[in-house]
Amino acid sequence: MNLKKQLSLLLCGALMVSALAGCGNGGSSSSASSSSSASSGDTSHSAPAETIDFMVLSGPTGVGAAYLMDNYSVENPPEDAHFLLSATVEADNQVVSSSLINGDVDVAALATNVAATLANQSDGAIQVLAVNTLGVLYILEKGDTVQSMADLAGKTVYATGEGANPEYVLNYLLTENGVDPASVDIQWMTAQEVTAQMVSSEDGICMLPVPAATALMIQDANVRQALSLSDEWSQVSDGELAMGSIVARTDYVEEHPETIDAFLSAYEDSIEYMSNPDNLEDAAALVAQYGITANAAIAQAAIPQCNLVCLTGEEMKSVLESYYQVLFDADPSSIGGSLPYNSFYYGAE
Repeated sequence: MNLKKQLSLLLCGALMVSALAGCGNGGSSSSASSSSSASSGDTSHSAPAETIDFMVLSGPTGVGAAYLMDNYSVENPPEDAHFLLSATVEADNQVVSSSLINGDVDVAALATNVAATLANQSDGAIQVLAVNTLGVLYILEKGDTVQSMADLAGKTVYATGEGANPEYVLNYLLTENGVDPASVDIQWMTAQEVTAQMVSSEDGICMLPVPAATALMIQDANVRQALSLSDEWSQVSDGELAMGSIVARTDYVEEHPETIDAFLSAYEDSIEYMSNPDNLEDAAALVAQYGITANAAIAQAAIPQCNLVCLTGEEMKSVLESYYQVLFDADPSSIGGSLPYNSFYYGAE
């Protein structure tokens, strides 16, 4: 999959603004819809629809929810909806985690390793509902020195995603390719800082997820895609590179099982809409509208690279168990010190 090819029609018109940092970039949050009463003035319901406080990360982890957020908003409620969304877009995994633990959010999009860590640290207060994003990480270069992971030895790499999936994926792939991560000067920054560093340099190497990678390549045509970390992962592992997930508070799941099932059904529809090439222009507009990416041009180039999925039940469990085992074997702290219990996986045995 060549990310550069996806950008050729957009290079002349698109502008770079901030984007995702490792399935959650630094920056301030933006409200996608204001809180409202459960009924939201919709008199078509015999009883008020349940309102879900929903939070997504900017970038690929949140992209798949844009259609859902638009069609189930408390500000524009559909008739006969089983639920409504009071949705917020946030830029930091930690903010999402804190909001879940504090009970301010019911359902959220979160990096998969953060989801496992949160479940471990909260004694099972969080359950995972779905995997929503597969591999989205790329090594980009201004130059032509990197053809393999081994070529990163001794180099400086500007990267985003410290403490989340990108850090652990990079370290694992370096190690599996015979490179001691300590031999690589990994400089952790926000996506904005990585972009500024790459644009201002005559040469440079970085690791970014889409759409931040997309935005950088639009901004600077001298930056090329050197490596897809999804491809690199497939060379050393039989499992999927599962980057993003949908999680919920366990107590909310237990109190509102029908609402959760209705949400998952609608979320799957949202993923299908956002992934359909025929809907790309409209989907990109929605992503920009809710501040999930900086603008529609970036979204339109990035969405085909976001690897959007909706894996639930046993399929979700199988994919995540395989991924978590790799992370655990490499660094137990990457998922909170232990593999999640079976009860972590909603809808699976």
